[in-house]
Amino acid sequence: MTARVLIVDDIPTNVRLLEARLSAEYYEVLTASSGSLALDICNSQDVDIVLLDVMMPEMDGFEVCRRLKANPKTHHLPVLMITALDQSSDRVQGLEAGADDFLTKPVDDTQLMARVKSLVRLKSLTDELRARALTGQQIAVEDALRAMDSISASEGSVLIIDTDRRHAERIQGYLSAEHKVDILTEPADAVFQVAGGGYELALVSMSLDDFDPLRVSSQIRTVDHARNLPIILMADSADKPRVVRALDLGVNDYINRPVERNELQARVRTQVRRHRYAMELRESVNNTMALAVTDELTGLYNRRYFDRHLNVMLSKAQEQDRDIALMILDIDHFKAVNDNHGHDVGDAVLREFAARLKRNIRGVDLACRFGGEEFVVLMPDTDTGQAEAVAERVRQSMAEKPFEVGSTRPLSVTVSAGVALKESQADTPETFVKRADVALYRAKREGRNRVIFDAA
Repeated sequence: MTARVLIVDDIPTNVRLLEARLSAEYYEVLTASSGSLALDICNSQDVDIVLLDVMMPEMDGFEVCRRLKANPKTHHLPVLMITALDQSSDRVQGLEAGADDFLTKPVDDTQLMARVKSLVRLKSLTDELRARALTGQQIAVEDALRAMDSISASEGSVLIIDTDRRHAERIQGYLSAEHKVDILTEPADAVFQVAGGGYELALVSMSLDDFDPLRVSSQIRTVDHARNLPIILMADSADKPRVVRALDLGVNDYINRPVERNELQARVRTQVRRHRYAMELRESVNNTMALAVTDELTGLYNRRYFDRHLNVMLSKAQEQDRDIALMILDIDHFKAVNDNHGHDVGDAVLREFAARLKRNIRGVDLACRFGGEEFVVLMPDTDTGQAEAVAERVRQSMAEKPFEVGSTRPLSVTVSAGVALKESQADTPETFVKRADVALYRAKREGRNRVIFDAA
């Protein structure tokens, strides 16, 4: 995933080192030598993440971060603070200023890239939610964004997963004055615990007896309403390689042991606030979306919404040189369902198809009913391998289990899919859809119940 990174540091040598490292990973890099210049760039250009030095003349990094987070136009930008300061109080100050993470000089390349990738994913999800809000009836996105200022980070519901009860109780003591904190000492029960707990954050120890903390974290995310649950790992210094892997897999944050009380409290507040903000954005999108852009039968967006949103997202992908994929799906032999079982059963099949489709795509993907028995999925920041994984998961989810559709016996339903990826700046919404449509018809001709990629 490419992104535009702003490096803010008054020392040219530091800027050149970071710029070289990020450019080698194909990130687009902007630079600013002062806090005021950084604020101007963020206000006037599209930036995906800010790497911000703390010790600068005139305006230090803490103040720059506070101003970015106070501005409705820029407060969603992830800020990674980089400093020579190594006191816990400095990290706490940075987190309370709104920083999303903190690295200490000399910067470790592996940690730097893991943090950048993690925060770029967060920015991508936030951008997608904001774009959806803008697409539906020109809703007042500013109102939803200003809600961030009024969102409290207290009284969060926190789950500690740790086989060492004494350590877990100490962590619980650090947090219980401000949050409701449960302890789970049996990691095997994590999925069941989060399924009914209504948690806003999970703290997972990296030292679990007989359990892999990364697998426990990934299993938590299999629960529908916990897919976006923030996870903080509690790690020892020797756990660094696994922590980097965890951040790559989507874990939100980590804290080193021995855990310092104030830093833990600050990181927990940051994650709870961010989670509540994301939920607020989702609710805003859902509550303000007019019926005119929603398919009444399936609850998915309709063709009108898709056409408009595709134009926005394709233009953005071309401007920022990002990947984007489009999948068109057609239920196989759907006419026979209506003819043999009636339209009521056909409607039930469409509703179940839409439900399975939503369960098997990612949070950033947009599913719409294209018309009749055709559906589309728009997948931002998605390359061929990722698109293939999503498409195959959707296809298998339809074929592996018959559809329960009321009084008739369960029906076997399969789907054919065509997938296209953005090719060039010359792509238009029409050519993009056409290429996916041609791939779909190839899937139909070649036997159905398959995924075919555009061969252009």
